[in-house]
Amino acid sequence: MKSPLKTLTLAVLASTTFFASPAAIADHHGKAKAHAAASADIVDTAVGAGAFNTLVAAVQAADLVATLKSDGPFTVFAPTDDAFAKLPAGTIENLLKPENKQQLVAVLTYHVVPGKVMSSDLAGKRLEAKTVQGTTVDIDATNGVRVDNANVIQADIMTTNGIIHVIDRVILP
Repeated sequence: MKSPLKTLTLAVLASTTFFASPAAIADHHGKAKAHAAASADIVDTAVGAGAFNTLVAAVQAADLVATLKSDGPFTVFAPTDDAFAKLPAGTIENLLKPENKQQLVAVLTYHVVPGKVMSSDLAGKRLEAKTVQGTTVDIDATNGVRVDNANVIQADIMTTNGIIHVIDRVILP
């Protein structure tokens, strides 16, 4: 029997119209790779990277696809599938339940900052940034880049409506 997450992920991937984009691909380790020219929005870039299947499924379940396909710009701190796998057992499945939609929306929008924030804008700084969720996230770029308790493992993936920074943990409001 397929898990609800895998079923939802397959449904999202099957229902999302996507044309392969040079803006992001996945290497053999599943890490997103950035390219100079952005030709896809945040959602299509995440789908095409192949390392964000859980994030894409959650965005779909939270009805945030249209928002993340809008003009933006947005800065998304995007957890990989491996980052979601670090959550306690059952957390993802619980968040994907319809009765927990508002909690899922809060978690996902905590990963999004309005505007386009490049890593060069953060270099050497410690700051708080207001998220779309409404609270602030701590960013420490004095030694690498950390967002709350997550490390940025790939920065500056350009999209047509913003930028993605890949993180190694799911951050929680």
